[in-house]
Amino acid sequence: MRFRHGRAAAAALAAAAVIGLPACSAVLGEEESLLDADTLTVGVKTDQPNLGLEDGSGGITGFDVDVAFYIADRLGFAAEDVEVTGVTSADREEKLISGEVDMVVATYSITPARKTQVTFGGPYYVAKQDVLVRAEDTDVRGVRDLEDRSVCQGEGSYSAVRISEGLGIGIEQREAPSYSACIDALRAGEVDAVSTDNLILAGFLAEEPDAFRFVNNPFTDEKYGVGLPHGDVRACEAVNRAISQMYQDGTAEELLEHWFGGINPQLVVTSVPQFEGCDPT
Repeated sequence: MRFRHGRAAAAALAAAAVIGLPACSAVLGEEESLLDADTLTVGVKTDQPNLGLEDGSGGITGFDVDVAFYIADRLGFAAEDVEVTGVTSADREEKLISGEVDMVVATYSITPARKTQVTFGGPYYVAKQDVLVRAEDTDVRGVRDLEDRSVCQGEGSYSAVRISEGLGIGIEQREAPSYSACIDALRAGEVDAVSTDNLILAGFLAEEPDAFRFVNNPFTDEKYGVGLPHGDVRACEAVNRAISQMYQDGTAEELLEHWFGGINPQLVVTSVPQFEGCDPT
């Protein structure tokens, strides 16, 4: 079985043994799902302030981490049975497909291409793509002002591509191993701007409010999905129920206020995002 120590499968086999049925008939037709596991490994970012960041003592904290534990709890996993581990934009699919992680909650935008390899629950948040520049750069007021400027994107991301190909703006596209590396390049003057989801940019801005300026002129919707093994419809439907509850009981608003309210109140939303649906592509 793909998922570790399947709970439902083990129970079915035990029941089959008691009543004398063939073991295979007890699980015949059961859709393999991470819901049947005893433990859950969740991939999160480790270098994005306020979203997923190593805290120096071996832990990882942030909005995505809190969302992951909330969802896991609603799926029936005790906190001690949930492990969070680092993923990057470049290796999220690989680790999910290989089974190294069971779920990904890592600013993982839902796209048609990704849906061919991953089943997405949610979205649990709809971010907007925006731009971060150095504080002294007052010329960039919107994405069109990036014409002929260098823009950094993290490896495995499509943020700069959306500007160059999606909007037809002539930028000098740069790529770095991660968005934290893009921020380092921006600080050092090696690139003119970093463009990605506003939650990501807000987290970096909170770390160095005097070094950078948030343009705050969004131009896309970025639907953050919960990445699940392709075809795991049962888990997807359960995740969607958990996300609905997270908004309805006020937890989503509380988490967004805690992590981002002091940076930009516009990032705190209260309505449940429109779900993508769980049918595998």
